[in-house]
Amino acid sequence: MGKNDVSMITGEMLVKYYELNKQKKEIEMEMNTLKDTFQAYFNNLVGSDHKGEITVSGYKLQRQIRKTEKYDEVETIKRLEELQMNELIQVVKKPDDVKIKAALNLGLLNPNQLEGCVITTTAPAITVKPLIPK
Repeated sequence: MGKNDVSMITGEMLVKYYELNKQKKEIEMEMNTLKDTFQAYFNNLVGSDHKGEITVSGYKLQRQIRKTEKYDEVETIKRLEELQMNELIQVVKKPDDVKIKAALNLGLLNPNQLEGCVITTTAPAITVKPLIPK
């Protein structure tokens, strides 16, 4: 079936999609259970923050530890201010969605006042469900 072939959607296609999606979820659950088992094995063998590797039946199972670092916002800003290095601090102004919605609900702000400010995005999503639950 080509990318632009939209000639017909069949019941078989919907059934196939539904069944494949169900299988995908089952497979993901099964894989997550296996991953949890592997993690527990390595936690037991080498500890929770260590990489590990074993070979069984011609397959190599590896666990890598990915390390990411980021600055603690409160502490880092405090320290940079103490060092008088304010140029290393970002000042981020952004709308507070919760407070804006509250102000609109209370009538403190008129929706017309924000005309041209609202960005609406759309994303297509496909779902297939049987009309009679299985």
